[in-house]
Amino acid sequence: MPQLMTINEASAAMREALRETVKKHSSLFLLQAALMILAGIMAFAYPLLSSAALAVFLGWMLIFFGVSQIISLIGASQIPHFWLQLISAALAMLTGFLFVRNPGVAVGTMSLLMIVFFMVEGVSKIVFSLTVRPFPNWGWLLASGLLGVLIAVYLLSNPSLSIVILGLLIGVQLVSEGAALGWMAWHAKRS
Repeated sequence: MPQLMTINEASAAMREALRETVKKHSSLFLLQAALMILAGIMAFAYPLLSSAALAVFLGWMLIFFGVSQIISLIGASQIPHFWLQLISAALAMLTGFLFVRNPGVAVGTMSLLMIVFFMVEGVSKIVFSLTVRPFPNWGWLLASGLLGVLIAVYLLSNPSLSIVILGLLIGVQLVSEGAALGWMAWHAKRS
């Protein structure tokens, strides 16, 4: 009868697999980190543009999602909840169209979406950092996750943020996450 792993053994195996993956693909992680830092610097330099660009990007993603969902529903009218899925796809396309058409108004909606994004991203970075905790400099990932959570709380407590501040916060998150990822990948590459 196979013996089951304990939680500590499973955690150790997962950490080791994660370390090997980061080490094996450290160049790709370094490239990703550099691109994130560059995008963060661009967001600092052009905060209005970064907020509007994010609204337009999200709009196109919603349009793409809606169109692909409608295409997948062609000839599938007998599936359960067909009409709900069709309404969902139409609402995604409508929301996307409104975001693309008027990015300035979409930024208000984006503030709510960004709160969710920063919170989920921050919590996931915290969990990830605690998972790789014995890895050197794991604290940078923890700090990046905590920063994401703090940004989410700040946005939640100030719902009328201007689009400039939202663009700057996007830059802060991108630079901090890119720096944390780059530091981890650099250390893995050198080891």
